[in-house]
Amino acid sequence: MDARARTVAELVAARWGDHRPGLRCEERTLTQHQFAAGAAARAALLADLLPPGAVPHVGVLLDNTEEFPLWLGAAALAGAAVAGINPTRRGPELARDILHTECPLLVTERTQLPLLAGLDLPRVRLLVTDTPEYAALLAPYADAVPDPSRAAPADRLLLYFTSGSTGAPKAALCSQGRLAAAGQALVRQFGVRTDDVHYICMPMFHGNAVIADWAPALAAGAGVALRRHFSASAFLSDVRRYGATYFTYVGRAIQYVLATEEGADDRDNPLRLGFGTEAGAVDAAAFERRFGVRLVEGYGSSEGGAAIQWAPGTPKGAVGPAGPGLVVLDHATGDVCPPAVFDSAGRLLNGEEAIGELVNRGPNPFEGYWRNPAAEAERRRDGAYWTGDLFYRDADGYLYFAGRTDDRIRVDGENLAAAMIENIVARYEGAVAVAVYGVPDPVTGDQVMAAIAGSFDPTGFSEFLAAQPDLGTKMAPRFVRVVERMPVTATNKIHRALLRREGCACADPVWWRPPGEESYRRLVEGDVEGPLREGPALGGVSDEAPTTRGAAAQ
Repeated sequence: MDARARTVAELVAARWGDHRPGLRCEERTLTQHQFAAGAAARAALLADLLPPGAVPHVGVLLDNTEEFPLWLGAAALAGAAVAGINPTRRGPELARDILHTECPLLVTERTQLPLLAGLDLPRVRLLVTDTPEYAALLAPYADAVPDPSRAAPADRLLLYFTSGSTGAPKAALCSQGRLAAAGQALVRQFGVRTDDVHYICMPMFHGNAVIADWAPALAAGAGVALRRHFSASAFLSDVRRYGATYFTYVGRAIQYVLATEEGADDRDNPLRLGFGTEAGAVDAAAFERRFGVRLVEGYGSSEGGAAIQWAPGTPKGAVGPAGPGLVVLDHATGDVCPPAVFDSAGRLLNGEEAIGELVNRGPNPFEGYWRNPAAEAERRRDGAYWTGDLFYRDADGYLYFAGRTDDRIRVDGENLAAAMIENIVARYEGAVAVAVYGVPDPVTGDQVMAAIAGSFDPTGFSEFLAAQPDLGTKMAPRFVRVVERMPVTATNKIHRALLRREGCACADPVWWRPPGEESYRRLVEGDVEGPLREGPALGGVSDEAPTTRGAAAQ
């Protein structure tokens, strides 16, 4: 690793003259030198194609192919920035993302062209990578040499969209200096070597794949192997095929891999580490038992404003110790929340007062959002960075994740954290996956609804809930939706916005617990009055309502 590198451009240029395998995708392999040369050629093309006075942004609407990291390297060398465009967005929403980030150039491929058909994208030029025209455009620049002198640490390099439950996605900014520093820090933290191979199966339009997987590989001179789309069934064969030693994950990816058929030789693989978020302690332990690979759970806000690193001695269920400046505050009052109180089984007893928003009062590298001062103001308040994530802190200073502030459920004036209810419901023996969310009720504010993938017995579930000592009186789900597979986003996170939007108006069976009763019964059209009929998300049961299914576990 070149610890002196201050920009990603310098890290790209350092690969020049290195003829070891550097970038693999399907049957194609580029050496480290070929990667640097390819990035230099695209940087030269970019400099010639950008219209005079245009914002130096390049939209990239691609699967995980070699063109994605090549354009990241090209933008770095050219002092430009890449806006990762989410291919699961459609129609006006997709056009909005491209136009909002002011991209005069959009790099794409033929498989994505149907997404762009009919969109009004004025002054946006398409570069379609798998065409003869694209090859002809690049040909005059084949002898380009990477020159990092045009880039500075403060130069904008990434615009990556952060998802939320409401409003349009925000384009978070990341500079060359921040990305280079992040890659080098992960090299030190995990001891990344030049002979490592980083398997990138999470989508590169998302910050996780670029910041936590590609950047440390680039910083160390390690190899990179790409998969177009995450596939649980292909995970182990890919790892063996590429000799992968490191990978990152988000959302339910680990759960999908664990759901594949076990083999007697599962531990026969070259992996030594997985790094990500939201696997959970149970799945992490199961993954290590089955594959012999340690998973390291971490926390970092997508925008870079706060991070928590696991450390030896971290209690089960905790993310890690609170670093300097990290506090848990009551969102309404700004007061520090009291420490968590647990019972003998480690269950949280005072969630209502202990859970608050994680705030970084110390220095942080948050660099803002593109053209969104209101969103920046929401993050930067009173000289601190407010993460938008719920946590609680124990008496020894360890932090526990409790969900997003958007996932708060307010029942009869009481704020409930969806993640805490999820943790309780996940103990139910029949549950393979659980999501808890609020659905609007004009009388109580919200009602608690749970989606459960797995088997569901209404009587057994009622008995299970009654036996949970940390389940508050308002926390028991009023409605239970039983799904074959949990709907997920493009980054394999549970699609809570979709679940909230559909409420009970879905094609899946829904069970409910009438007021004053302890048992659940099947919800049918005309079964109830009041909130179920009045709430927009609770418009009754419909056999016509579409339900999005996660396609991640192929």
